[in-house]
Amino acid sequence: MRSRLLPIKVVAMRKIADYEVRGKKILVRADLNCPIENGKIVPGARLTTHAKTIKELSDRGGRVVVLAHQGRKGDKDFLPMEQHAKVLHHLLGRDILYVDDVIGENAKKAIASLKDGDILVLDNVRHLHCETEHPHGEGEIIYHLAPIADYYVLDALSVAHRKHSSVVGFAKKMPCFYGDVLAGEVEAVDKVRNCKDVTFIFGGSKVDDSFAVMKKWLADGRAREVLVGGALAVLLLRAAGHHVGDSQEYLRTSKLEEKIPEAKALLEQFDGKIVLPVDVGLSIDMQRHEVDADAIKRGQIWDIGQKTIQRYVEVINNSHCIVMNGPMGVYELEDFSRGTMALLEAIARCDAFSLLGGGHTITAIDKLGIDKKYFGYVSLSGKALIEYLCGKDLPGIRALEDNEKAFPVSHVHRRKAE
Repeated sequence: MRSRLLPIKVVAMRKIADYEVRGKKILVRADLNCPIENGKIVPGARLTTHAKTIKELSDRGGRVVVLAHQGRKGDKDFLPMEQHAKVLHHLLGRDILYVDDVIGENAKKAIASLKDGDILVLDNVRHLHCETEHPHGEGEIIYHLAPIADYYVLDALSVAHRKHSSVVGFAKKMPCFYGDVLAGEVEAVDKVRNCKDVTFIFGGSKVDDSFAVMKKWLADGRAREVLVGGALAVLLLRAAGHHVGDSQEYLRTSKLEEKIPEAKALLEQFDGKIVLPVDVGLSIDMQRHEVDADAIKRGQIWDIGQKTIQRYVEVINNSHCIVMNGPMGVYELEDFSRGTMALLEAIARCDAFSLLGGGHTITAIDKLGIDKKYFGYVSLSGKALIEYLCGKDLPGIRALEDNEKAFPVSHVHRRKAE
């Protein structure tokens, strides 16, 4: 039975872009997390995009203090932020101050000495125990930094789902704002959440995330169809009774076999709404072989086939709103990038509003050379995007909403029209 559709609340955002910042010390929580190769960061979309917010605030005379993280404690990618500061220097073409400190005297002195337009990057906030362990998202970072700053800006949906101190704690102490990147992300997701007819395209290997969105949107009757590829397609084909050739071993080693009962239940509950590939691109001795889904005997499923591509493109062309998360196959190899490439090109050409997310999706767009301007919005978020699409209350967003009530900013601080 279709659930009653309730109107989705569009978040009323207090954006830093609307307020004067000259002379203000502004704490900016960005997401500069990067892939690591041989101990060196590989600058990605998150760092380059958040750099624009940092530059904008600096250009307007703000005294910018960047709070960010790299990796998690105990992991190989847990590094200081010094490399990120150097990359920002090259990206922005201006001096970037850096201190290997977050809340100590060196950090406080550096903040106190900032002049209009200066940019200071503090060390990895996850060095602090309170960042991830404080039960109420407060702790020493709030105690030390809130009194010496004027404003706080949250600029990353990709961390807004975490109740970390640097994400939610400042909202109880000072006026807080949405940064340009976060505002763009929230506006894009709200467009989707207010649409009653959404086509979803799910690929990649994050099956739990895809299942969560599918269950929510299909149960609400607001998902037009769900087109599947990648590991998700392998799992659902197997659940539907198809042989999956040598991909059966992948299902076993990745423990996706355990999800076959759940996949079967989804297919039965939402019969006809979840669209499976009718043919696939098999890898046999690293060569592509196109085979109908009911004729798979050997080889690994590394892409959707040409008939499926045509079918999916037709659905895309008749859609009003599209969400894509994850590639259709092993897009890193040219022979098996056809499905991902064809669907991205179709989305770029169609008139529908499109929201694309997930790290591999962004990498595929860049690798295949498609200009992001042809999509409605390309999200920097992964897990947070999924949770927000599912209607979950994100701690970072909730903190900003509560802050506006607790710390109203006088109209005299509004930015003058230029």
